[in-house]
Amino acid sequence: MALGYDLDTLDPYASGFLTDVQSTFLEPLVYPDENAKFQPALAVEVPTLANKGIRITDNGKKMIVTYKLRPGVKWADGEPVTSADVKFTWEAIKDPKYLGPEKDGTEEIERIETPDPLTAVIYYKQIFSGFKSALFSYGILPKHVLEGKDLNKDPFWDKPFGAGPFRVTEFKRGQYVIVERNPNYWRKDAAGNQLPYIDRIIFKIIPNTNTTVTQLKSGEVNFAYNIPFTLAPSIDNVPGLKVINAKTLAFRHLTFNFKNEFLKDLNVRKAFAYGVDRDSINKALGGYLKPLNTFVVSSFDFASNAVPIYKYDPAKAKAALKEAGFNPGPDGIMVKDGKRLSLKFMTQAGRAEYELAQQVIIAQMKAVGVELIPDNKSGAALSDARRKGGYDVWYSGWITPADPIDSYVSFYTTKGFNNGSGYSNATVDSFLEKASQTLDPSLVTLYMARVQNQVLSDLATLPLFEAPQIIAVTEKLQNFKPNPTNQTNFRNTSDWWLKK
Repeated sequence: MALGYDLDTLDPYASGFLTDVQSTFLEPLVYPDENAKFQPALAVEVPTLANKGIRITDNGKKMIVTYKLRPGVKWADGEPVTSADVKFTWEAIKDPKYLGPEKDGTEEIERIETPDPLTAVIYYKQIFSGFKSALFSYGILPKHVLEGKDLNKDPFWDKPFGAGPFRVTEFKRGQYVIVERNPNYWRKDAAGNQLPYIDRIIFKIIPNTNTTVTQLKSGEVNFAYNIPFTLAPSIDNVPGLKVINAKTLAFRHLTFNFKNEFLKDLNVRKAFAYGVDRDSINKALGGYLKPLNTFVVSSFDFASNAVPIYKYDPAKAKAALKEAGFNPGPDGIMVKDGKRLSLKFMTQAGRAEYELAQQVIIAQMKAVGVELIPDNKSGAALSDARRKGGYDVWYSGWITPADPIDSYVSFYTTKGFNNGSGYSNATVDSFLEKASQTLDPSLVTLYMARVQNQVLSDLATLPLFEAPQIIAVTEKLQNFKPNPTNQTNFRNTSDWWLKK
């Protein structure tokens, strides 16, 4: 497997990247399948109002979610999985001493009760619509191994295991991760055979996408996702490879740092909105992308058309900069109070699609008088910069879970842990809070329409495209199903098998 980023940690709650490797060894309570529909994993069923797994209390202000765990499930070391592990996972991640940023879903919980080893009763402080996608979706942690340990630096994360189909046997930072079959895995196939079928998976860390494609062609790599659109045609006819164009819940965006003296001005952000030509970017990237006017992809019913639409218009871009007090300098770059409109422009280093889009945007914005200086990062440096605002302008992609509201909370609310831009709007905070605290789809649509309109009016971000993922797999790999959510393509590895 090619892993297209320099993996920072195997702790899913501390990593700044998708939990590809972690999905092979940690098992969640429930998970989204290839259709973005939730299925039970460690839990016997997905809690709903209909099956009484969800109960609304306190006159509609709070809720209680009950999970019944599967009997007989073991950790990879043979110890039983119990409800105490569910409670421990919450307590460990919520602990202020734990520095991992992925605490989403912890503060909403008031307490967890474990009346018996196979029952976890979770009391929420309010209605929390994103409960299936938050916290426990990353995977339950083993209490008997980690209790009393410092999760920030415990050596457990060098060779971690869980209740998933594999366990980590070797992690060579910057090079590879090896996971091997968990002999105690709980799942069996229809014939009663122990899963997983596959004995070992090697994740090769290859941040450079050109190198990934080269190794796919040579057979050194048998699986890779997020193949650059411009390189996809080059592997269409490689013997033994199958290329899949898979729909996702991902979108591409430009995000602005509100701490920058120039970008604080809405007119400067409008210059980007009018100065960026989506059609030219898409053409340069092979035409795979679908132009997008809001940050909610069309897969969701609450995607709104009632948002400001910014069509490519260089004249409007220049007029917006003039309105902001800028005038052309001797080299064509806009100047205000003796300062050139020059900004640091970050994207993920080595990711060919992102770097090519970046170059097109640099040329487009130069044409309207904005200088963008590439300042690309990878690995932990990229993760740290996006969370702390270590950029002026940032081109990237987000991919959400099947229940995305909590992701939008993290992107656009004042205290959102993925809001490194410093964007803050009380209306957005209020309506995202309302959307996250209802189980009524009609109310979600109402609240999210207001949020989308406000975020786009403020231009906290400039959504550009919905994005599929191009996946290349060996024709020998059977039963692989692309996952459109942020829960990665590796959630169903126990079912995979290889033809001889």
